[in-house]
Amino acid sequence: MELIVVIAACAVSFLAWLIWQLMRARQFNRFKRQIIQELKPKVIASIIEEMASSRSAMLPNTLAHQEATIQYWCAASSRILQAALKREIIDEQWLKTSGNLRNSQHLFHIERDKLHR
Repeated sequence: MELIVVIAACAVSFLAWLIWQLMRARQFNRFKRQIIQELKPKVIASIIEEMASSRSAMLPNTLAHQEATIQYWCAASSRILQAALKREIIDEQWLKTSGNLRNSQHLFHIERDKLHR
């Protein structure tokens, strides 16, 4: 009888842990969608504005240059987030207040091969 109680307690604990992991995964996926839907257009606008303002004989920044730069920075969610932080579209305080600091750390960890160095 005691063995059944112990096994049932372990099963309930494991089920609770699985539910917790599912909730965390959904929050992380929501964060990635937020990056693509909200931050990506702001990053693209910032890149276009920056390249237009720095146009010169040495840096022609043509449409092809803009498209290549946009394609590079928007290739992965981690690069979009990195560009948003670099261009000060968002800051660390925004990540803390939105509750996404841990998600951003996790994103940088799993996509570290895609980060700009």
